[in-house]
Amino acid sequence: MGEIVPVVLCGGSGTRLWPRSRATRPKPFIPLIGENTLYQATIERCSDRSVFGAPIVVVGEKHLEFARPQAAAIARDAHFIVEPMGRNTAPAIALAAHALDPDKIMLVCPSDHHIRDTDAFVAAAQSAADLAAQDWLVSFGIEATSPETGYGYIRRGEALAGGFRVHSFVEKPDHDTAMKFLAQGDYAWNGGIFAFRAGQFLAELERHRPELAEQTKAAFEARTIDGDALRPDADLFAAIDGESVDYAVMENTERAAMVDAAMGWSDIGNWDALLQKRDADNAANVVIGNGEIIGASGTMIDSDGPHVTVVGADNIVVVVDGEDILVTTRAAVQRVGEASRCRAQ
Repeated sequence: MGEIVPVVLCGGSGTRLWPRSRATRPKPFIPLIGENTLYQATIERCSDRSVFGAPIVVVGEKHLEFARPQAAAIARDAHFIVEPMGRNTAPAIALAAHALDPDKIMLVCPSDHHIRDTDAFVAAAQSAADLAAQDWLVSFGIEATSPETGYGYIRRGEALAGGFRVHSFVEKPDHDTAMKFLAQGDYAWNGGIFAFRAGQFLAELERHRPELAEQTKAAFEARTIDGDALRPDADLFAAIDGESVDYAVMENTERAAMVDAAMGWSDIGNWDALLQKRDADNAANVVIGNGEIIGASGTMIDSDGPHVTVVGADNIVVVVDGEDILVTTRAAVQRVGEASRCRAQ
């Protein structure tokens, strides 16, 4: 059994992929690329038990009904930590760390990312685990292939055996700054994938966010267990002022490291990102379900029912989900979350 324990985080509602992704069934649990869901693909990447241990899935109570059966098809040894409400990634990771032996290496993976090259992912995980065993807190630095403004960046510092010390974490830049990062060559995207020794993470959390660490520990210690599901105390967990692992720990620790990962990664953060990862025709069009595209390029139709025809309209996305229909330009996909909020009112 491998010493690297995958910790799969199932938070967020994926509102930028509305109307297919909704708060009741967010994007990790719906098939977007191929037959399996992004969540199942995440677990599948960590299925080699000579490298990885049984996965720990941190999931909200309302999504356990999806997470449990989808995991069972791939990893029947999965365990679940069920959050009564979301409190961001730092408490979620801390719960998993408390459930592990302090010397176990945690590999924290978002459940809704797409990675094309599994072998490269496993190699990066092993390099990160080697550094984590030396008490580095390791980020995956995703190869930056374009001047993306929707991602945070990591700047490489001095070389370490198998990776680099982190010089700095950088917030999402504007386009001109992102172009400079790309030209400079020592920046990578921050993909939100981490490796650290469980005990070291808890020590760093206590050092930099002592109240959050104490509250999470108290909620864990008052846990209940039902078969494969562990539930922290709901009242104690609700009192936590949640924070991301980036802000709470990674940007504060003096032991931040990174490994380079060129593995065909995407966070599938919007419809344009999904279009780019789906198989397209010679005109860069994608049709999922019933539809046809005539005299246009760079357009996608994704319909679960009605036949949709697009004529002469380049670079648009049309999505039909039940009674909801989305039409957007690819340039405006970041605003789709606004539509989902309006529909929820």
